[in-house]
Amino acid sequence: MTAVPVDHNERVLRAEQRSLVISLTAAAVVSVVGIAWGLVVSSQIILFDGLYGVIGTVLSGLTLQVSTLVKRGPSARYPFGREALGPLVLGVQGLVLVGAFSYAVIDAIQIILSGGGDTHLGAALIYAILAFVGSVVIYLVLRGLGQESELVAAEAAQWLAAVYLGIAMLVGFIAALLLQDSQWSWLAGYVDPALVLVAAVVVAPTPISMIRTTMRELLEGAPDEETQGPIEDAIKEVTALFVLPEPVSVLIGKLGRKVYVEVDYLVEAGKWTISDVDRIRRELGRRLEEPGLNYWLNVELHTDPDWDE
Repeated sequence: MTAVPVDHNERVLRAEQRSLVISLTAAAVVSVVGIAWGLVVSSQIILFDGLYGVIGTVLSGLTLQVSTLVKRGPSARYPFGREALGPLVLGVQGLVLVGAFSYAVIDAIQIILSGGGDTHLGAALIYAILAFVGSVVIYLVLRGLGQESELVAAEAAQWLAAVYLGIAMLVGFIAALLLQDSQWSWLAGYVDPALVLVAAVVVAPTPISMIRTTMRELLEGAPDEETQGPIEDAIKEVTALFVLPEPVSVLIGKLGRKVYVEVDYLVEAGKWTISDVDRIRRELGRRLEEPGLNYWLNVELHTDPDWDE
């Protein structure tokens, strides 16, 4: 099996680490401000946002460390590299977030059952505005810097969830302020814990998706259509270029940045040489050069119809 040269990945890795440092710094600021602000104004949803920031800080630090380890490439101890760390840390992020959301939901339900809370809505609304604007900015920065990195994409997904959380806070606190001066003022105390429940429901798909991606990649499952489609197209082009029969087997798996591609052809005996196999594999590799991915290609020509038995 031959690994496609990935010199261009160095640029991707540098952009990845720069993005992760930005995310780590922003998450640290959000965690400190969110927890302090939430305690002062007695807001569970702001505390939830601060807790989300704490988790984001820890996980961003872990992701940055993983990026550094993966960047080292293969070694004597890890001859195939440490690519599995990418999806593994993605799954850890998802599990931790699910746990945090579950705790927040239980706490919010208890507050609702006890008669609601007493939140300083004006100050809470100011925080919601700042949190929303900040989350949008960081999300856009990460999306721009890390389009070719799954680790940065995971960070961006967390910040997108924070954007949704900011929207929920804005809508909720504005509604609560309007309720205060109406005949339904008694409902204002339930808005804050209700926002936690809404936020958990809105944000929950993000960590669940992370966990599903981890399971698929650690089991070396087939990648998504965005990754698999160009590979299948390249195989068709190379097959036509070398006038090969349709492949009898095409296997594609993904683990972190590493994409395994195995293509088997059944050909006539005596017509093809080892040099031909090398040329086919090299041409396929040339067509699959994609920043952020490391393709491991295996092209085999068989003359035995029972080659796979």
